[in-house]
Amino acid sequence: MTVPQSHRSIWEQARLGPLTLRNRIMKAATFEGVMPRGRVTDQLVDFHAEVARGGAALTTVAYCAVSPGGRVHANTLVLDKANVSDLRRLTDAVHAEGGLVAAQIGHAGLVANTLSNRTKTLAPSTRLSAPAMGLVKGATKEELARVIRDFEDASQVAVDAGFDAIEVHLGHNYLLSSFMSPNLNKRKDEYGGSLERRIAFPRRVIDRVRHTVGDSVAITAKFNMADGVPKGLWLDDSLQIAQILEADGHLDALQLTGGSSLLNGMYFFRGEVPMREFVASQPKLVGYGLKLYGPRIFPTYPFEEAFFLPLARQFREALSMPLILLGGINRLDTIENALEEGFEFVAMARALLRDPDLVNKFRDQRVPEGLCIHCNKCMPTIYTGTRCVIREALR
Repeated sequence: MTVPQSHRSIWEQARLGPLTLRNRIMKAATFEGVMPRGRVTDQLVDFHAEVARGGAALTTVAYCAVSPGGRVHANTLVLDKANVSDLRRLTDAVHAEGGLVAAQIGHAGLVANTLSNRTKTLAPSTRLSAPAMGLVKGATKEELARVIRDFEDASQVAVDAGFDAIEVHLGHNYLLSSFMSPNLNKRKDEYGGSLERRIAFPRRVIDRVRHTVGDSVAITAKFNMADGVPKGLWLDDSLQIAQILEADGHLDALQLTGGSSLLNGMYFFRGEVPMREFVASQPKLVGYGLKLYGPRIFPTYPFEEAFFLPLARQFREALSMPLILLGGINRLDTIENALEEGFEFVAMARALLRDPDLVNKFRDQRVPEGLCIHCNKCMPTIYTGTRCVIREALR
């Protein structure tokens, strides 16, 4: 299905499900690194309030685990009832700045650090996982049924806490993404094998999330177009999966991404690999392992403006549902061109770490592009509070 070119303005109000956004620029989820033992801190509230104050229409809290076993590590927020009042403080702060806020919900699966979490994680099929530092067993049907209930509960918590949108994490080889990936899902039951079976579990999760919250909030998904690894998910499957999700009718938009936090962490960053900083941020043993195996997990890709656009165009051609373009967006004309090509929204991440006020500067025609140089030295700061080290040095 071909979507005709659009003459949308960046600055016009835009609909996303039941929401009205003040413009078409979103802050993509970037793990904030300021949730010690999963607590909501003043730093987390300030992080998102600053983004909203800077003009972004919607900011995304990442990564909100649906259960303790679904955390990336122990310093990851769990969307449970105990956090509702603290999260309400965050959503109120964003709303006070005129912005909207989404909760990115998911289960880390093979990306979980089980030593840090002190609880086991799950995978579609049994395999070794470097983040888990050992063997992760394939989930039983009973365990997967529990995960579905966890997504339902977490979705209700998000609504109770005042979030305007829920972003279901279908990317980067986290649990739901790994079910879709042919090199990670080797199951022999109704959740593995053919494309239709590999997508069955993520579809059930999305169905139950929508059933839980109804039309009270927008529901989007961060969706892998490609895993960026041999024998992983690629366009021949991902385009069909996207069409199935569109036909299901539960999602208000897809945010298009790619790559694997398990096997290829640079596919969705591009640019320099700050290996020295990564090694320094880790315990000695882990740092030694990074020296040996880091180049495999973090291969070098040259940075290109809007680097996911060539893949994303295939989805714009095949789908009629709203799509959110992500990946290396730094320039005002990139955003204008994306809207002309039929994308409803763009999502920015590193550019807004470098300058949270960039959207306001674009709107007021003060600058044509952001200051991010794609050095990626922000990546290792996720363990001490995610930030742009250049911005920090200039303060």
